[in-house]
Amino acid sequence: MFWLIPTIAVYTIVLGIASITSSFFDRRGYFAHRCARAWSWLILTTTGVEVTIHGLDRLVPGKTYVFVANHQSIYDIPSLFWSIPFQLRIIAKKSLGSFPMLGPHLKRTGHLLVDRKHPDRAGIFGWASRLTSNGLSLIIFPEGTRSRDGFLGKFKGGSIMLAMQAGLPLVPISVVGSRHVMKKGELTTRPGRVTVMVHAPIEIPATAEPSVSDVRALADRVREVIRPAVEAEAKGEVRS
Repeated sequence: MFWLIPTIAVYTIVLGIASITSSFFDRRGYFAHRCARAWSWLILTTTGVEVTIHGLDRLVPGKTYVFVANHQSIYDIPSLFWSIPFQLRIIAKKSLGSFPMLGPHLKRTGHLLVDRKHPDRAGIFGWASRLTSNGLSLIIFPEGTRSRDGFLGKFKGGSIMLAMQAGLPLVPISVVGSRHVMKKGELTTRPGRVTVMVHAPIEIPATAEPSVSDVRALADRVREVIRPAVEAEAKGEVRS
């Protein structure tokens, strides 16, 4: 309480100011992403979390991917941002765009703000083109919420549909062990080990209006790639 919280607050504020300031000069958001990676490393280091990643050799450096990961803990985000050496961006609610400083910052640095009820197809294709031309990648958590027991929830199709419309390759990622570091509903952190497993990319053609069944089939396919390693740990077959 007297050391960890003030320490995290200090470097969050310092790196946040540096990130926002840099976005006025670096519209690709490269420096802002370096700030996010530095923040992730500091979070992991100060709380005693070790991250091991496997499968990076399956990826082509600089290529645009949509990384699809299971969601167990708040620690998934720093674990992935630190361990995956790609310029990562996120999908956020369009309403965040109205927040002073934060909204414009997200837009300038390549993050996608989406009205999930009324998605802008032209805007999606333009955003996907900017991702590719700037060497950026996207990371999504299609469960939509964190798992309490380690077992995967149903994958929602919205973010998968965006990838299908843009024709971007999907990379399934299994995150194992993060739920033990910080459990859902708790503020307590525990030192631990997180394993990130990168699976083979799934190439998909661009589809302007994918059917509900096609989206569901692809979401289920990706989920089945991620599920074995994650649920094996949940069943106690693999210890983190």
